[in-house]
Amino acid sequence: MARPLNILFLASEAEPFAKTGGLADVAGALPLTIKSMGHEIRLMMPRYGTINERRQKLHEMIRLKEIPVPVGPKSHPANVKSSFLATNHLKVQAYFLDNVHLFGRAGLYVHPDTKKDYPDNDERFIFYCRGVLEVLKQMGWQPDIIHCNEWQTGLVPAYLKTLYRDDPFYKHTKTVFTIHNMAYQGIFPKASFAKTGLPAELFTPKGLEHFGQVNFLKAGLQFADALTTVSVKYAEEIGSSEELGAGLQDVVAARKRDLTGILNGIDYDVWNPAVDELIPVKYDPKTLDLKAENKRALQERVGLPLAEGRPLIGIISRLAEQKGFDLLEKILPELMARDLQLVVLGTGQKEYHTMLEKAAKKYHDRLAVRLTFDDELAHWIEAGSDMFLMPSRYEPCGLNQMYSLKYGTVPVVRATGGLDDTIEDVHPARGTGTGFKFERYDARELMDALQRALDAYGNPALWRKIMKNGMSRDYSWEASAKQYVQLYRGLTKK
Repeated sequence: MARPLNILFLASEAEPFAKTGGLADVAGALPLTIKSMGHEIRLMMPRYGTINERRQKLHEMIRLKEIPVPVGPKSHPANVKSSFLATNHLKVQAYFLDNVHLFGRAGLYVHPDTKKDYPDNDERFIFYCRGVLEVLKQMGWQPDIIHCNEWQTGLVPAYLKTLYRDDPFYKHTKTVFTIHNMAYQGIFPKASFAKTGLPAELFTPKGLEHFGQVNFLKAGLQFADALTTVSVKYAEEIGSSEELGAGLQDVVAARKRDLTGILNGIDYDVWNPAVDELIPVKYDPKTLDLKAENKRALQERVGLPLAEGRPLIGIISRLAEQKGFDLLEKILPELMARDLQLVVLGTGQKEYHTMLEKAAKKYHDRLAVRLTFDDELAHWIEAGSDMFLMPSRYEPCGLNQMYSLKYGTVPVVRATGGLDDTIEDVHPARGTGTGFKFERYDARELMDALQRALDAYGNPALWRKIMKNGMSRDYSWEASAKQYVQLYRGLTKK
């Protein structure tokens, strides 16, 4: 029987400690699932000023205090605090790399008032990457695998292949680097390179240099032993498309053999209408008629007329062009001419706030807009909508379409990234499929997909079959975790 692996999971954010996006959901769930498979996995992340030490039960690690971490010519002291990721029956040790000067702030990456990146983000995450490796040696815990996520961890593989190459402590340690979104790369001026302490020959196109700047994501792409991204389709897209590869498509293509698409999972303890404590009425495939009660409750809550036979489309999203709101703006008059309702929840670009607010006044009996973040309302929208719309320009994985399937809320999506991997296009004659897809990023194609969905909704027997098809799909973390462990095993045998 193969021995359990020692795995260090690195992420710059993790639920429930700190979150700006989907990375935190992954970092809060995947380690627990891997732990349940019998492996020793630990999490290490920065200790931000936003983390409430008492609420999150952080403890000082006395023997891990004032560890010097080089950043350029200076040295910053690192302290380590600890807590746990926990479920009712599982615990994963979580470490927090602490330096008040660098991380004791009100935001993670961006100043909350100016909405601009902190100007010293280069130093902050150089300290994090180098600090992780220094702290591990002081702890004496040797990982078989260091699993790095996003640009904030990209220097770790580069350090292991250069400055720590001959360090016996890391002789058998391999690295996995996961790309969650190629659009975020950690790009800094040339002067930032000297702060890394890496050999000068790495500031070339084969190293960290990218159009005269330092690119932390590129460091991970170039030096990790294995690469992963969050869906099979996105793995293809980032190596072949200039837009989706965000300028690094050639680097990805050159490492095609080392890149694996592994779909993110979702937490069915949280997103499951049979157990969801936030929705008005729980239901499952056997009690599907109860979904209608959630629809009525949602209509009342957002001020739409009670109209059970009228299809209700939900959107929960960041309001940005990437998410397809430019397409939605083009088709909105035509869509609102149909006998349907639309509810939108989210925040984002000012232009889309303005557009949606104006439209909500014009179509007050058909369109409800909530420009905020509201977790409870998000659950109500998943449970109460008939359809869920995600017309994204690109979507590395996407989670809401998978939540929607579980809630019997039929997705209408663009066939990109994880949306294409998780949604099977409906074939009405056969009664197969889980949602409606369109290929080209085009307003007309989006409207055609919506019309196909509306036509299917007009056939109650077919619609119920589509709902049940989706509810039967399993996108829990177990399948993803098995793929990661298989990848780790392959690396440790090399």
